[in-house]
Amino acid sequence: MSNEKITRSRLKLIILILVILSPIVISSFLHRWDFRPDHTVNYGELLEIKPLQGVATNIEDNTIFRNRQLKGIWSLLIIDSGKCDGYCQEKLYIMRQIRLAQNVDKDKVQRIWLINDDVKLDPEIVDKYKGTKLILAQGKDLLSEFPFVNDQKDHIYVIDPMGNLMMRYPRDPDPKKMIGDLKRLLKLSHPEY
Repeated sequence: MSNEKITRSRLKLIILILVILSPIVISSFLHRWDFRPDHTVNYGELLEIKPLQGVATNIEDNTIFRNRQLKGIWSLLIIDSGKCDGYCQEKLYIMRQIRLAQNVDKDKVQRIWLINDDVKLDPEIVDKYKGTKLILAQGKDLLSEFPFVNDQKDHIYVIDPMGNLMMRYPRDPDPKKMIGDLKRLLKLSHPEY
């Protein structure tokens, strides 16, 4: 073989190797320098993904609420008092409407209200937002697993079908944008969830 053919073959091999390695090199570079675009698609604030570990009590049947009850379904969750003031009821309403807006996928979403005190629930509110899981978490470690800006009561949290806390919405969120976020999440989630 002539030197020219060997040189061409080597050049082709080098180009092929560079093409194969380029995605790895680029992703390593972006990860190392924590490059994130200024504009993101999601409305909610992405959190460090972590599995929820704590336990609490299901009010409906007085059983232990565990992480495994979060698996296989997306969860919208609020933390609030059993008193449930106006803003608490607004969050319950928003969660219900966002779930209903998912149409055929609504059964892939559950609503959870973590109650952070021992105030007796108003039966009218419970009935009005029937279908919301009522979880007594007062004094439980589970409450400390939800990061917040000013107050945990301000946020609506999203938990993925693996039981991981992954997103939160600010106080007085835009429901239309939340619906869009959840539609994208449901579309992108794997069928086995």
